[in-house]
Amino acid sequence: KKIVIKLSSLFALDSFAGGFVIQSIVSFWFFTKFGVDLTTLSMIFSIAGILTAISFFFAAKIADRIGLINTMVFTHIPSNIILILVAIAPTFPLALSLYLARMSLSQMDVPTRQAYIVTMVEENERTAAAGITNTARNTAQSISPSITGAIIQSLWLSAPFVIGGLLKIIYDLGIYANFRKIKPIDEIK
Repeated sequence: KKIVIKLSSLFALDSFAGGFVIQSIVSFWFFTKFGVDLTTLSMIFSIAGILTAISFFFAAKIADRIGLINTMVFTHIPSNIILILVAIAPTFPLALSLYLARMSLSQMDVPTRQAYIVTMVEENERTAAAGITNTARNTAQSISPSITGAIIQSLWLSAPFVIGGLLKIIYDLGIYANFRKIKPIDEIK
């Protein structure tokens, strides 16, 4: 129970941070900052989706070599640094390149996170553990988009990228600090 509660809390932080840069916010940002048309936006998100799907394959390969937690953290931190850099990109080509680079790394923690959860609990607890952690993630992510509008209006158009990236890095450090020594059974040598 302690592991699931701690994981749920950290996953909620990650999802809350992710809610600052959901696809609709990113679309608004590209449109407002660079005047990107809807056709181009649809292509951007199609390519981003393909890169994300391909990254799942690589996440499994990396996890086999360095472990689930290391894969989650060591792919996620660079992704979030890139997310922060998107905020300050002065041109559309640079912003687009950074965004697509970020999307090629940002979801590598998803399959490794799911694998980690199910290997940390008894077989008969896996469904409940996945349900609890996913509920925490979905609930937390539903809050931040409404805050994002106020942040954009009162701070800066690109502030959600910086806030989301920084909070996600805090999540990564929290996962690493709390779970780097707690190995799934199949990783124990």
